[in-house]
Amino acid sequence: MSAAKIRVLFDGRFDGCKNAMARQQHRLTALQVTKLNKPGLYGDGGGLTLQITPAGAKSWLHRYMIAGKSYAMGLGPTHTVSLAEARQKALEGRQLLLDGVNPLLARNQQQAALKLAESNMMTFDQCAEAYIQAQKASWKNAKHAKQWSSTLKTYASPVFGTAPVADVDTGLVVKCLAPIWESKTETATRVRGRIESVLGWATTSGYRTGENPARWKGHLENLLATSSKVRRTKNHPALPWQQAGVFVHALRARAGVAALALEFLILTACRSGEVRGAHWEEFDLDERLWTIPAARMKSGREHQIPLSDPAVRILAALPKDSNIVFPGTRGQALSDMSLTAVIRRMGDLHDWVDGDGSRVTVHGFRTTFRMWAAEMTNYPREVAEHALAHQLPDAVERAYQRGSQFTKRTSLMADWAVYCSNG
Repeated sequence: MSAAKIRVLFDGRFDGCKNAMARQQHRLTALQVTKLNKPGLYGDGGGLTLQITPAGAKSWLHRYMIAGKSYAMGLGPTHTVSLAEARQKALEGRQLLLDGVNPLLARNQQQAALKLAESNMMTFDQCAEAYIQAQKASWKNAKHAKQWSSTLKTYASPVFGTAPVADVDTGLVVKCLAPIWESKTETATRVRGRIESVLGWATTSGYRTGENPARWKGHLENLLATSSKVRRTKNHPALPWQQAGVFVHALRARAGVAALALEFLILTACRSGEVRGAHWEEFDLDERLWTIPAARMKSGREHQIPLSDPAVRILAALPKDSNIVFPGTRGQALSDMSLTAVIRRMGDLHDWVDGDGSRVTVHGFRTTFRMWAAEMTNYPREVAEHALAHQLPDAVERAYQRGSQFTKRTSLMADWAVYCSNG
């Protein structure tokens, strides 16, 4: 056989081999990818595989073996990654294999590096906002979310708000807390806890690593004085109990729903929000009972309040036009400032201040009631604490005092009403 014939025969076989290899690697067509719907795996060659799930979802896989172990790396769904694009991705994977690199491991490392790079751009303020958004659905009301945002913006943001969250360390946390730790201890304690929560979220989300620099136990407790040993924020200014009758007498001379709401608050020793948010379905006037649902209580527990004669008279005098017991001018619940405004308008009659000369607050009337109960009655301490919906501080005492002391509280609130009426 001549050399020319041998060369022609060899070239023909070589071309046929190349065509066979091409056909082995490109088994699928774009039309087939579109029309195939039976669940299963369909090879295109070179490890590229079309996967169809029982639910009908189609995606690309790059299947390969390393040291006897099989791998399947997802390359994306067919509606996003075309056949040509999937072949290119599989080719890049095979090229990595030739260099002894596991394509799946290489991609995971690349994603981790990208995540780390993102963490350097994710600031503390951004993490705080993300944390609040994630948690606020579980919080009682929108006011709680606003308090979180406000305290962090006021105290944390000026120090490290724009810094990458991964860079927030103990030094920055202490720099934020130290100026207010003694002068605003309650606020500082809350800020520390909120910073700790945000940084914990950032760690869980992969935006930072290592210990939480805002944790107290075994860490910040070594750098900051124990909060119970430093001067705490001043309590709400409270009217001296000796003046309660004089105040209520002056209050009853004022007209308006806000004045009635304030008197009702005093008579029931409740918080402002509990009174302003009261709805008629919470009351059983025949039983002289007010049941505040757990969702409206600070403690998260239902609270029942026995109603005295003056409290019942206030309710009987109110209109029943809406479900809100103490409606504002437009039918909505009264604002917190509405009750405060009543006290301020009464300033022309008397200088209502506490023992330190500070103007009394709405919340302070709970203290007025508590001091009266301690100084002027023989009711056990736990009865007055239950009246205020306080949890007893001692765990052993709570175990034995499981009731609400309702019968004794009925007498206590009646006596309080009598005292307030003798102004």
